[in-house]
Amino acid sequence: MLRQTVGMPSLIGFPDTVDERAARVVAGGVVVMTTTSLLTDRPWILAPVAGGFAARVLSGPRFSPLGRLATRVIVPRMPGPARPVAGPPKRLAQGLGLAMSSASLLLAVVFGRRRAARVVLSVLIAAAGLESFAGICLACKMFPLLVRAGLVSADSCADCADPWARFADARFGEDLDAPPA
Repeated sequence: MLRQTVGMPSLIGFPDTVDERAARVVAGGVVVMTTTSLLTDRPWILAPVAGGFAARVLSGPRFSPLGRLATRVIVPRMPGPARPVAGPPKRLAQGLGLAMSSASLLLAVVFGRRRAARVVLSVLIAAAGLESFAGICLACKMFPLLVRAGLVSADSCADCADPWARFADARFGEDLDAPPA
């Protein structure tokens, strides 16, 4: 990640925490756009989808029209408090979305492999649908496994490296939110 100089905010960088509600709204938008592309056989719709994923990988919702719509318009109007979750796994999810949307676009437009493009696109729709409708982030499930395998640094997300650490003492009936005695 690029370091921030004194007095000057960094334009590139993903947030450490993300409101899960915003992530689910963005995933819903991705489902709508990718399903439209699939059903209408219009692979060009994937260009703005891939561009949005690229923007979110680089800077979170800052430069993504869908991300800004979710964080600035839709989520503030939703009832209930913010639900913060770790940012690095969500960034991984955006990266996977970028890879799948770009692959589907290239397969369809450049290589003329429409069937292969639809298969890749269907996987993206399924993953985004799970996030949007059920709150299941596949990349978030993968993240601790990637840390254990040494493919991702444990320092990139302390909470993600050992997702059970926070609950280790809960089995003994201790209140995790109470101040230490």
